[in-house]
Amino acid sequence: MVLEKVKKPFYLLTLAALLVLTVVISGCGSSSKEGDKVQSDSGLSGTITIAGSTSVQPFSEVLAEKFMAKNPGVKINVQGGGSGQGIQAATSGAAQIGSSSRDLTAQEKAQLTETKIAVDGIAVVVNTANPVANLTADQVKNIFLGNIKNWKEVGGPDAIITVVSREEGSGTRTAFEELLLDKQPAVKTAVVQASTGAVKTTVAGDKNAIGYDSLASVDQTLKALKIDGVEPTPANVKNATYKASRPFIYMTKGQPEGISKAFIDFVMSAEGQQIISQQGAIPIK
Repeated sequence: MVLEKVKKPFYLLTLAALLVLTVVISGCGSSSKEGDKVQSDSGLSGTITIAGSTSVQPFSEVLAEKFMAKNPGVKINVQGGGSGQGIQAATSGAAQIGSSSRDLTAQEKAQLTETKIAVDGIAVVVNTANPVANLTADQVKNIFLGNIKNWKEVGGPDAIITVVSREEGSGTRTAFEELLLDKQPAVKTAVVQASTGAVKTTVAGDKNAIGYDSLASVDQTLKALKIDGVEPTPANVKNATYKASRPFIYMTKGQPEGISKAFIDFVMSAEGQQIISQQGAIPIK
C-alpha cells in the first residue's frame, strides 16, 4: 500500500514535467517563427499614404511595390491629385508623404521638409501624324498663349491647333508656365486635363493637338518636339541644354519618421535611384 502511494505522485509529477517541456518547446517554435518575420520585414509594419503629382505617381507606385516586397508588414497607398493637393495633404497630415513636380514656394518650404528624389523634363508633345519636329521656345509660348493658331504658321499643315493644358494646381503646369510661358496661363480655349495620362490620351487621339507632359511618361503614342533644336532626352535635361526641366520632390510634415523615413531612405539609396532611372527620370545620386 505504501508503494502504491509513492508511485502515483511520482507518475503525476513526471506527467506534469512532460507537459511543461512540451509547452516550452512549442513556445520556442512560436518565438522563432515570429523572429523570422521580424527579420524579414525589418520590424516595419503599418500603412502610409503618398499623394500628389500625377507625374511622380508612376514612380511612387513602382518604388512602393519594391519596398513592400522587402517589408511585408508595410502597406503604401499611392494617390494622384496633382502637386497642389500633395502639398496640401502633407501639410494637413492627410498623407504622410506628399509629392510635387514643381519647386516649393518659400511659404511651403517653411511648413514642410522636402527631399528631391529626381529631375524630369517637360516634353512638348504632338500627335505622331504631325510633321512638325522642332519649335523655337518663342513659338511654343505663342502657341500656348493663343497667338499662333494654325499649324501652317510653324511649318505644319493648314489646320487649327488644339492646345491641351493641365488643371490649376498641377506641378507640371506650374513648371511649364514658369519655364516657357513667362508665368502666364495657357489660352482660355485650351483643353484642360487633370492628369498626365489624360494629356497623353487627348494628344494621341487628335492629330492637330499639342500638349506638354512629363518626359518620363512619353511613349510611342506621342511625338516629343525639339525646342530650339534640342531633343528632350534625359541626357539633355541633365546637362541643362534642354530648357524645360523640373524636380520630383517628396514632402513630409517635419522630419520623416518610421515607415516614411525608411521609404524615403530606400528611394534615395542606390537601388531606389536605379529604379527611378529605369522608369525614365534622372536620379539625383
